[in-house]
Amino acid sequence: MRGCSLTFFSFVALDTPEPESHRRYNEWHQLDHRPENLALPGVAWGDRWARTAGCRAGSIADPDQAGTDYVAMYWFRNPIHQVVHEWEQLGVDSFEWGRGPIIPDVRRTLLAFFRPVKGYAAASSLVSPAVIPYRPNRGLHLTMTRFANPLGADTHENHRWEDRILIPELLGIPGVAGAWTFSLDRHQDDGLGLRRFGAADSRGALRIRVLYLDDDPVATARRVRDHSEAAEAKQSASAASGEVVISTPLQTIIPWQDW
Repeated sequence: MRGCSLTFFSFVALDTPEPESHRRYNEWHQLDHRPENLALPGVAWGDRWARTAGCRAGSIADPDQAGTDYVAMYWFRNPIHQVVHEWEQLGVDSFEWGRGPIIPDVRRTLLAFFRPVKGYAAASSLVSPAVIPYRPNRGLHLTMTRFANPLGADTHENHRWEDRILIPELLGIPGVAGAWTFSLDRHQDDGLGLRRFGAADSRGALRIRVLYLDDDPVATARRVRDHSEAAEAKQSASAASGEVVISTPLQTIIPWQDW
């Protein structure tokens, strides 16, 4: 993603399982919140995905993330300070318009800024890593890992292994179009009281790996899991595996059809 030095991830859980609650939330996000964000000149792109029942069955998550239903992601252009200020101001303005983001029964399980580390493109995608986020996808496979010592030698070895061994293997899996990795910059605290998770995490303590998928997310996730387990079995003993916070397939949301 050219010219983007910061991203934002929002993980959301709905505390009421009724379809009507999901419909209201999806209508708000897809028809109001996301378009308003994409219209900001500093937002390069933004998208969102659902963690459906099928996705949950093929995932692992700690108690803080077990209820996550949706994941949204935005990419910011430079100058970052000005762009983020305008983006957060939109959240405050939306509240004052009576149009969210404080919505009954909607709980944010993660609100945080991450620095893009590196992008990858599978040979089958025929595009550069910078283009992968813009390319249509059927879903994601997302893994977020926490490292107790973000700057430790064992964490460094894990990142080397992920970059040179694991991700190249994952790019060869049918249905995987590309990947990006991200490192925690900071948790969001915009004064609206939405922050819920991991406020004590230091910079770099959380790492997100996203695989962009051309095939069914649940079926592809099984192939990703099998390859990851085989690669981890051969991983160097000196590499810190970290604590997996959540590892899950996510399904692309088709407006109106998936509401």
